[in-house]
Amino acid sequence: MTNNRNKKNSPEWLLCPVCHNKTRIKIRPDTEFKKFPLFCPKCRMETLINQVPHE
Repeated sequence: MTNNRNKKNSPEWLLCPVCHNKTRIKIRPDTEFKKFPLFCPKCRMETLINQVPHE
């Protein structure tokens, strides 16, 4: 059996911009955020982020 997961389109965990740990949000390469309130369960900080798709 072959693994059909494409690494290019697979979701990745969004990292906290403060402590650089994983958050509970997964994003795909085509995900867009504008003023998204990202909460980190590790450092318990909320940060507004902007995310543009990277190709």
